[in-house]
This record gives sequence, structure tokens and C-alpha cells, in this order.
Amino acid sequence: MILAVAGGKGGVGKTTLAYNLAAALSAVVVDADLGMADLPTGRGSGPDLHDVLAGRADPIECVRGGPVPVVPCGRSFAGARACDLAELAGALRAVERRHETVVVDCPAGRRADAGVPLAAADACLLAVSPRAFALADAIRTRELARELGAGLVAAAVNRAVDPAEVPTGRVADALGAPVRVIPADPRVGRSVTEEEPVVDAAPESDAAAAVRSLADRVPAD
Repeated sequence: MILAVAGGKGGVGKTTLAYNLAAALSAVVVDADLGMADLPTGRGSGPDLHDVLAGRADPIECVRGGPVPVVPCGRSFAGARACDLAELAGALRAVERRHETVVVDCPAGRRADAGVPLAAADACLLAVSPRAFALADAIRTRELARELGAGLVAAAVNRAVDPAEVPTGRVADALGAPVRVIPADPRVGRSVTEEEPVVDAAPESDAAAAVRSLADRVPAD
């Protein structure tokens, strides 16, 4: 199973959602944001996704250990320019064959590099801002995912200060998928930089429960 975590725009908490979902799913998380990588580099050193997409490394060599196994992405613009996006689907499938479940942190927006991981994915999960105007961006991303064959399994309204005020029914109707609200929680915000997913750091928290609920929506294969 390859699950793409996408968002209509930057700043919706897509990376933290991908990282924490991967923890809940016992999956490998892949940083596919070739120009603006955010995920941890994992434990140890070695090649990264830039190297794979430039033909210099095998994707399995790039999986690095940690609380959540990660395929990191390089941080240089030169590395991003050397990437062949046509190689991404094969790289993701190679990691899937070895590790079974792969969560992909997609680039934001509707650029070509955002569509490529969606096209390679079996399913998609959307990160949505609780701000009312952000729903239109999420709908456009859902349409792109639909065009590329990545079925939407759920949406996460992320960083909600007051979860009770989120119109989950309206969002679910607009997106055509179940919605879960992830409350604003500093432990989620720190989870990537501290490499401590909330399902481990605060398993009884509302945020951890929301992440597990989203993970339950992901098909087994």
C-alpha cells in the first residue's frame, strides 16, 4: 500500500500528518517534496531520494532507521534539478515491496512534482486547514487525486484550536470522504523535529486518537 498525504497548499501540517500516520501504520515515510524537504533525515547517513531519482542509489539503501523509518530527501536545489520524476513510482514500489506500507509526504499545490506521487499512490489522504477559505484548495487537490487514480480515503482537519467549531459534516460533504479533526497539540508540532510521533509520546491524547482513527481508514492493501 502506498498512501499519499497531500494538501492544497503549504502550511496545513501535511508533513507532521504523514510522519505521525506512518508511525500509526508501522510504515516507512518518504519525503517526496523534492525542493522543500521537511522530514527528518533519520538515523545514520547515506544516499537520499535525490540520489535515487538521479540514478545514483537504490531506494532500499535510503531507508533510515528511527522511531519512524524514513526515506529522506536531499536539501539542495542542484539535487532537486537532477531528479528524474519518472523514476519516483518505481522507487516507491520498491520500498513498498520490502516494507509493505509506504506513506508519502507530497509537495504542496498542483505542480507537476505534486501529481507524480499521487499518480503512484494507491490511496490519498488530505490535510486540510481549519480555516474556511482553505477548503477550496483541498477540493482542487481531491480532484487532482481523483484524476490520477488515488482514491481519497479520508481528510484530516489539522491543527484545530477548537475542534467543536469545525464543520466536519460540511467538509465531509464537500470532499466526499470521512473527516477527522486533529486538535492543535504542541506534541504534534514537535513530533517531526524531535522524532517522537504523538502516538508514542502521548498515546492517550485526543491527537493520537485522531491519528489512529485516520490510520484505520487506510486499506490493508
